[in-house]
Amino acid sequence: MIEVDTLIDHIRTYNPKTNEELVRKAYDYGLRMHDGQTRHSGEPYFTHPIEVAVILAGQKLDDSTIITALLHDTIEDTDATYAEVADIFGEEIAQLIDGVTKLTNLELSSVQSKQAENFRKLLLAMSQDLRVLLVKLGDRLHNMRTIKHMRDDKQISKSRETMDIFAPLAGRMGMQWMRDELEDLSFKVLNPEGRNSIIRRFITLRDQSEDLIPSIIKDVRALLNTHEIEASITGREKKPYSIWRKMEEKQQSFSRLSDIYAFRIITQHEDDVYRALGAVHQRWTAVPGRFKDYISSPKSNGYRSIHTTVAGRDGKLVEIQIRTREMHEVAEVGVAAHWAYKDGRRAENRFSVDPLSWLNSLADRIGDEDDHDEFLEHVKLEMFADQVFCFTPKGDVVQLPRGATPIDFAFAIHTRIGSATVGAKVDGHRVPLWTRLRNGQSVDIQTAVGQRPQATWIDIVKTGRAKSAIRRALREDHQAGYIKLGRELARVALEHVGKKATDKALNTAAKKLGLKDHNEVLSQLGSAELTGVDLVGALYPSLLHDKSGEVNQPEAKIVGLEADQVVQAAPCCQPLPGERIVGIATRGKGVFVHSIHCDTLIEYEDQAERWIDLNWTKGRSKTVNKVTIEVTMAHYSGVLGRICTLISEQDGNIVDMHFSDRKQDFYRIAIDIEVRDVEHLSNIVTAVEADSDVAQVLQSRRHQMTLKT
Repeated sequence: MIEVDTLIDHIRTYNPKTNEELVRKAYDYGLRMHDGQTRHSGEPYFTHPIEVAVILAGQKLDDSTIITALLHDTIEDTDATYAEVADIFGEEIAQLIDGVTKLTNLELSSVQSKQAENFRKLLLAMSQDLRVLLVKLGDRLHNMRTIKHMRDDKQISKSRETMDIFAPLAGRMGMQWMRDELEDLSFKVLNPEGRNSIIRRFITLRDQSEDLIPSIIKDVRALLNTHEIEASITGREKKPYSIWRKMEEKQQSFSRLSDIYAFRIITQHEDDVYRALGAVHQRWTAVPGRFKDYISSPKSNGYRSIHTTVAGRDGKLVEIQIRTREMHEVAEVGVAAHWAYKDGRRAENRFSVDPLSWLNSLADRIGDEDDHDEFLEHVKLEMFADQVFCFTPKGDVVQLPRGATPIDFAFAIHTRIGSATVGAKVDGHRVPLWTRLRNGQSVDIQTAVGQRPQATWIDIVKTGRAKSAIRRALREDHQAGYIKLGRELARVALEHVGKKATDKALNTAAKKLGLKDHNEVLSQLGSAELTGVDLVGALYPSLLHDKSGEVNQPEAKIVGLEADQVVQAAPCCQPLPGERIVGIATRGKGVFVHSIHCDTLIEYEDQAERWIDLNWTKGRSKTVNKVTIEVTMAHYSGVLGRICTLISEQDGNIVDMHFSDRKQDFYRIAIDIEVRDVEHLSNIVTAVEADSDVAQVLQSRRHQMTLKT
């Protein structure tokens, strides 16, 4: 464990005026609060907050951020309270810790609707104080560095969340080094063989080219000395994930990739940047289309640099970045440069970006869409976008993702202008609306009163903002007509299988299809986004499929056990074939198989050595599994008969039933049925739930069954 004096010495290297007493007090308080707690690795838990503090100290951040890192888990995981922390360390630090706690509690990798809502909460938390996100990123980075001590399923879910959310966020903030490391650590978990193959290729390449990086650095240094340009030069191999992504994007093998090396020239003055660029281009051949000037057109997070790719020694293509020392400081920490310290004072860097304006820009670009899918699409498009910079006729700069069109440009200015677009001029020439814009072009949008977005625009535009606005306008224009047509299509589709298109049935279908309500089902039917077959399949899938086709399907079995391990289903949850499952090793009783959602698993949270990663093989179960469903239904004549018929139509066998609650208007009945697997059970529950006289269907599985291994 890093000692407090070591941490303070580290902070002093950039902030000699650090409040040593307060940092020491936070260290001691955190150590005391986390006393007795351990990590999955067995280390004392407090080693984690210290490592997070060290990561942030490496970014030269202020005392409040470092202290927040030391205490970021105290309110959530110990007896510490907000009031106590505020009393000891002040309201600012208490608010930061509370913000980190709220971020931690957002399950960002959950289902899409919840994920979209949590993205909004994430943006809200960031808008209060961006340092909350800086601490959270440091927290995630250290957790990813030590992820090998977690269960395999946790490693995968955390790595996906990191790859999808936290790495892009770090990149958008300008902390490219952190994005690179987060992506590579996630890549190591999600595709270890792919990463290892890249590393093996690198080793082979090193053996073949020996000291290529030092040689190129020597060549560049000699070139700059000739032109009397003072600069530092560094070189590196790109991260394995960066190489893998390029291979995927360009559909090229490793041997055909060119720019797997990156070099950086750091000058003292801005004039020297362009002099160095000229010297490099005179000495080596520049690759067309690979030049970017982020100095004249900076990124929104303050990033400034010249990027160029040249054919260097032995014809190998290398990427070279050229910037000043001041630009480099911002490039290393991005928006976080606002809080960076130097010689005991807040660093004065003219290139650092005001975090509030950056957040407002990000929030404005993402918008406030009601549709969850559109919101997530918008967020991810904005986070991963490589940018181009275009100009309005008045000379204002508009930032867009690469591949954007004049329609994207129009919507970036204002939704009203985008909606009314009828044409565009680029650099004074009339161009089609599907034209892909390039850096530095001037765009003049032509509008007309009464013009509305066209459906064909969806496939033309690139930005999430434009896509969302177009879809919203199209929905408004066609919603009523789609619903009317959809109701007729639903009636015909369900009558074809002897069912009625009631609002209750359509709402059940909406739940099954992940849609909002019955109106959205009807709208998608009317707009051909959904078919009548989809509707029937959601409610009564067995009526669409030929059961004879199941005979030759393989049998579902459990895999992941040793040959001599005895296995039995846990009576607390009784998992069905097709469910996500996990095994818990029990001395003398073999392995109990649980559903991954079983509440009992909480008891084994700290006993990772007993967990066994299990899976069902694909196929149909050839054993019957007895389950119970509890149905709350209206007390009308014929309702129970219809329910029994629905279960029979879905090929379910009723074994027993008994009434558990009798009211004047509703009955609750427990029905024991035999099912093959979780899909079979889901089909039965959906069919019963769609009946207009059924209020609720709950699943209760408490019967023993024999599992095959």
